[in-house]
Amino acid sequence: MQNVIGIGELLWDVLPEGKKLGGAPCNFVYHANQQGAKAKMLSAIGSDNLGIEILELLKQKSISFDLIQVNDNPTSTVDISLNAQGIPTYSIHEEVAWDYIRFNDLISKQIKEADIVCFGSLAQRNDVSRQSLEQILNCCSPGTLIVFDINLRQSYYSLEIIEQSLQQCNVLKMNEEELPILCELLNLSSQGDEAQISELINAYDLKLVAYTRGAENSILMTPRERSELPTPKVEVKDTIGAGDSFTASMILGFARGRELKEIHKKAVEVSAFVCTTDGAMPKYITGLKI
Repeated sequence: MQNVIGIGELLWDVLPEGKKLGGAPCNFVYHANQQGAKAKMLSAIGSDNLGIEILELLKQKSISFDLIQVNDNPTSTVDISLNAQGIPTYSIHEEVAWDYIRFNDLISKQIKEADIVCFGSLAQRNDVSRQSLEQILNCCSPGTLIVFDINLRQSYYSLEIIEQSLQQCNVLKMNEEELPILCELLNLSSQGDEAQISELINAYDLKLVAYTRGAENSILMTPRERSELPTPKVEVKDTIGAGDSFTASMILGFARGRELKEIHKKAVEVSAFVCTTDGAMPKYITGLKI
């Protein structure tokens, strides 16, 4: 069983029908657990009622919270609106608890035992959490799969954050909106998506890159292999958490030594299933585990 840690934002997604537990790293942890891993969330909440509710819900979902800190900042909420296709738009509030994650001895010990660590760019918007994340990643063991699920949100990223994150990771996940931004920021010289992905693999010594293109298709690439699959046509309720479920399924299949095409097929299947459900954390149906 793989030890997995998701690092970063932990929050309430506030939708028209009410609030739901969210944050890309938390969604990732939930799906890693569903795939048979021992996954934990590393984040921070406030000492308010919203924070207490999060701990209660994490317990219900069997998500460990011994790496979740409590501080004096408010528990995070994100206002979400959905368009006709179920695609979300996010309004992310600032100066919240996960902006102030602090490195400590417990984190240092547990991160050394992790087989897989996943982080993004959003939780690095504040210098406190960003510096903590750098310390955390520096504690990873040599064989750890470190996933940078880039998740660019609003203006909460910079060239410095992107470059440092790419230098610290060995697996990259991005979508069709994020790759052009990376190309511009990093001055990539290659033409065409796959050539640009290959350039990223070579420049940052990446073991695996996942590139998703919404309703069209997705590509997985390693230094030696490539897999491309169309996105299944399903009745979409919303796409919240679909990318996170893709990432969790993909990296666990990769960690378990599955064939690239098998890994890809399962990740696509899981993310399509999530799109047909309400919210990011549905209960799995039979046959979804990698």
